[in-house]
Amino acid sequence: MSDPPLITLCAIHAARRRIAPYVAPTPIIGLPLNGLRLKAESLHPTGAFKLRGAFNAILSLDDKARAAGVVAHSSGNHAQAVAFAAARLGVRATLVMPANAPAVKIDGVRRSGAELLLVGPASAERAARAATLAEERGLSLIEPFNQDAIMAATGTIGLEIFEQAPDVATVFAPVSGGGLLGGLAAAIKLTQPNVRVVGVEPELAADASESFRAGRIIAFTAEQVSRTLADGLRVQQLGVRTWPHIRAYVDDIVTVSEDAIKAAVRLIAAEARLIAEPSGAVAIAGALAYGADLARSVAVLSGGNVDPAFFTAILAES
Repeated sequence: MSDPPLITLCAIHAARRRIAPYVAPTPIIGLPLNGLRLKAESLHPTGAFKLRGAFNAILSLDDKARAAGVVAHSSGNHAQAVAFAAARLGVRATLVMPANAPAVKIDGVRRSGAELLLVGPASAERAARAATLAEERGLSLIEPFNQDAIMAATGTIGLEIFEQAPDVATVFAPVSGGGLLGGLAAAIKLTQPNVRVVGVEPELAADASESFRAGRIIAFTAEQVSRTLADGLRVQQLGVRTWPHIRAYVDDIVTVSEDAIKAAVRLIAAEARLIAEPSGAVAIAGALAYGADLARSVAVLSGGNVDPAFFTAILAES
């Protein structure tokens, strides 16, 4: 049995029209010393790119499904986005998160009034719990990455990059479950095939890099991915729906060290005056190490939800 067709450019443009009343475009901000440009997805109201997918997925539901409510599982940013979008649209939401998620992300979900359930650190555990709740309560499952509506929405980032940086030659984006990278890469390659797309992930959670080189999905254990300080990138494997898009449209996936991630957090704060969580800084760390023409590169700063004390500690390191 063949895989379903890949998402289309028409679907990405449709997602852009659908979310436009609720999700504003984010700016591109340059690092003056090296010329690298950052797509500041951290400036969304919930502090991360996930707001695009949350709105698109919920708005794509019919009235009956919206009335029944939604459930989602997440390491943090997707949960905040679904909670925010659901509250804005008048939809009941239940979120499943790991108990070790940063307090700033847990608090963000609670502020939106959603029901919150905390489980263990394994991404497979929270996915299973959310699937069970969906079946038991008749809720619509809003996946964090492994869903066409999510990838179509992340593709809108690519459309904005072309409008804001028409000379771009290489785009860097973080990769965890693959929803951001898969959707963004589809938008880039279906619009301008000559533009390179590079995924970046931590060395300590390098399942996507290994999968890319092996030509098949390779899973890491929860213990392995929990080693990285980039808590938003601790998903144990690529999604079965995101993987075909990565295989078709991504040029390379590289890894970066924990020290490189922290250095990128400091650089972003110093030069762009932006707060980046470690997960959000990964693409910038990758761009700096990759060797591309930085003046014609854009790196996605995917999120800025970081515990203030942790952020301060990173800034204080030399």
